[in-house]
Amino acid sequence: MVKGNTQRRSALNGGVTSSGTAATHSAVGLRSERGPVLLAVMLCVGLVAIEATIIATAVPSIVADLGGFSSFPWLFSIFLLAQAVSVPIYGKLSDSFGRRPIMFVGIGLFLLGSVLCGAAWSMPVLIAARAIQGLGAGAIFPMSMTIVGDLYSVEERSRVQGYVASVWGISSVVGPTLGGVFAQYLSWRWIFFVNIPLGFVAVVMLLRSLHEQVEPRRHRIDYAGATLLVVGFSLLILALLEGGSAWAWTSLTGVSIVLTGMLLLIAFVLVERRAAEPVLPLWVFRRRVLVGASAVSFSVGALLIGLTSYVPTYAQGVLGADALTAGFALAAMTMGWPIAASLAGRLYMRIGFRNTCLVGTVFLLAGAAGLLTLSAGSQVEEVAAHSFLIGLGLGLTSSPSLVAVQSVVEWERRGVVTGTNMFARSIGSALGIAVFGAIANATLTRRFAEPPDGLTGDLPSSADDAVLVLDGGNAGGGALEAFVRSGLADAAQHVFIGVAGLAVLTVGAVLLMPRRTEPLNVD
Repeated sequence: MVKGNTQRRSALNGGVTSSGTAATHSAVGLRSERGPVLLAVMLCVGLVAIEATIIATAVPSIVADLGGFSSFPWLFSIFLLAQAVSVPIYGKLSDSFGRRPIMFVGIGLFLLGSVLCGAAWSMPVLIAARAIQGLGAGAIFPMSMTIVGDLYSVEERSRVQGYVASVWGISSVVGPTLGGVFAQYLSWRWIFFVNIPLGFVAVVMLLRSLHEQVEPRRHRIDYAGATLLVVGFSLLILALLEGGSAWAWTSLTGVSIVLTGMLLLIAFVLVERRAAEPVLPLWVFRRRVLVGASAVSFSVGALLIGLTSYVPTYAQGVLGADALTAGFALAAMTMGWPIAASLAGRLYMRIGFRNTCLVGTVFLLAGAAGLLTLSAGSQVEEVAAHSFLIGLGLGLTSSPSLVAVQSVVEWERRGVVTGTNMFARSIGSALGIAVFGAIANATLTRRFAEPPDGLTGDLPSSADDAVLVLDGGNAGGGALEAFVRSGLADAAQHVFIGVAGLAVLTVGAVLLMPRRTEPLNVD
């Protein structure tokens, strides 16, 4: 039997006290109000997830209008950076001031950033506006998961959180498609302006249905800790995102950024040990269930970025599928995730959180092994089948591990443990981008350095460039196109080996979790 704290439902029509005690309501009344909140949460998550990828296909239009081609990678990096470093801070603040105000701050920043992005008159302005969007996104995703944790029982959380999390996978397909449509038929600025009415709809739904009763008391905000955390992790994530592209890994710049970030984080630990209300309490790193679940979340973040980046690349660049069909291969993963998550709730109530996650790793390993069997003669349906298995594995590992950390703490600590878990996923994604990108590009560089005799044409320098060259019909056909596809197949295969290795490491992460999950005493 899994042990956990008694369910405390958030904040509907009178909501939850700061101690997490649910207000008295009929079950029917609670259920009837949770629907609009869940829809609003999924809408917010969808906006953030789509915005992370939607500008990918609109970059040529943006650069043609604003210039600054050499700076456009920062449109992606600055968004991910601002989102990642702000997550744990929002988690802590939500435990002090409630979920709703922090969610509204996140939505407000995200919409402000969207307006500024749409009105941007230069590339530096657009990059700055994307940073504001990222700060808003850093509140929306952890608050969404925390609100779900407040609203739903332990049995229900896995299924519902699976729905919310799967929005990211769907958005990775929908985002680039919408970006291309807006850029070609309207204007790239609509990529950002379309967020405004949808964001207001979400705000209205939350205002009407989500209400919290938080005990008012004075709080001492840990400004020093927050500053050291943000700057320190910003430098480390920046090193991961830009290392090997903007500067060499072993260059003075690269080494200096890493060392400075590490020193600031050491200073952060020293400050947090003395802070009255630390922004990221150190006890989250001393509890086995929290450390194990964060390790699982880290692996999930890296696995997701590897699959969402290279499954479509493989389907398009190697198998010759169009963008829609390649999206289908990835969408299979997003179908498996909520299906598995809906079953996980029943499963972990019988066999426990860790054992449920171990079942999930079986599917992860099976799907990853299947990817290793792919060849140039494979069908897109095979890629989709293996992605579906991985989606099942993610649903059975990610959701139960998050529910585990939420179930062992009271309301006033649920925000910080959820934020820490989401932060681990962000770090995993940042590291995944760097490692998988380095693997793919190193493979292509080695292959393209020695082309066959008589081969003419411009060879691409990265996996993304290779797909664009092939998709645009610029490979010249014949021997050059075959050579590019062959190089891309090798690059994707090496990435899939990395995915398989990460799936194995996920088993170890799950084993860090305790067999039995007990309420934590952190006083």
